[in-house]
Amino acid sequence: MLSKLFYIASFSLIPLFLPPQISAKPTSVVAQVNKLELNNLLLVGRKYVESQDYDKALETYKRAADLDQKNPKIFSGIGYVQTLREDYSGAVEAYIQAIALEPDNSQLHYALGFSLGNLGNNEAAAAAYQQAIALEPDNIQNYMGLGVVLIRADEYDRAIVVYQQIMALDPDNLEAFKITSQILIAQQRYPEAIALLQTVIEQQPYNSDLKLQLAKAQLETGDTEAGLATLELAKQTAPQNHVIYLQIGNVLSQQGELDAALAEYKWAARLEPSASSAIAGMGNVYLAQKRYSQAIINFRRLIQITPESPLGHHNLGLALHARRRNKEAIVALEQALKIYEDNSNQAKADEVAGLMAEISENL
Repeated sequence: MLSKLFYIASFSLIPLFLPPQISAKPTSVVAQVNKLELNNLLLVGRKYVESQDYDKALETYKRAADLDQKNPKIFSGIGYVQTLREDYSGAVEAYIQAIALEPDNSQLHYALGFSLGNLGNNEAAAAAYQQAIALEPDNIQNYMGLGVVLIRADEYDRAIVVYQQIMALDPDNLEAFKITSQILIAQQRYPEAIALLQTVIEQQPYNSDLKLQLAKAQLETGDTEAGLATLELAKQTAPQNHVIYLQIGNVLSQQGELDAALAEYKWAARLEPSASSAIAGMGNVYLAQKRYSQAIINFRRLIQITPESPLGHHNLGLALHARRRNKEAIVALEQALKIYEDNSNQAKADEVAGLMAEISENL
């Protein structure tokens, strides 16, 4: 989502970084020379931006600013170039100068909010976006920017209000619906999330992501039947989405329907061979079914994909121990122990250490 925000911000700032040529009439020969030089600098700066030579573009626009300290578009151009250079402190300084000269320009306040947000100053960024909204209340981009920084600041209730405003302005804005439902689910406000998602799914029946969110909310309320039914509908909508099969497998596994869960995990792994969760799911089912050879194969595969995850090493050790391949089991468990300790997971580290001691006694 943040990458999308950057795209939106960059697009909306395009008019700001190319200051127009000055058309004011000179009152003297000196003024005429200065205006000609300024126009030339702006033209050169534009070319540097187009060729992505941002350092020279910045230098050129700063020289233009020295000639005309009262042109807000020159400072907004400097701010834009600083944004492209990811010098957000410099961008903030430039946009503040531009706003001082043109305080009623909503795009400048938006750009200031974007730059402040990238500095992690979410409170000030929110204030800038709110000013942009006050000046241009029908521009959804202003609300989107505000919503993002409010989420970063963990101000979820305020963020929900903002996204509700977006939905009122643009009922087809799926991004707003998705984010709002995610916040509601994170806050365990499941009935509200379910009602919202059911409404938008009626309008967007082929959107599998919305169905995945709805299923998550339903499952969190304990309505397993409804959650599975929603996941099956999502599968019909997007049969190539491995995440749907994975989620169904997880639910079936929790219910003890291991053969059905295994079938879903296999489909997920076929669709996405590097899906570590699907491979772990298969390994766990095989381990529960005491099909240790298959479990060993899957946990070794899991370790290849995620070597720093302790789960694969731990469960590999369990499967090897069940096959009485205890020396190999010790090697796997030693690796799991190290990773647990590195992750400060002392409970799991103690569990593995106890198992290793038990196995060592029987070597």
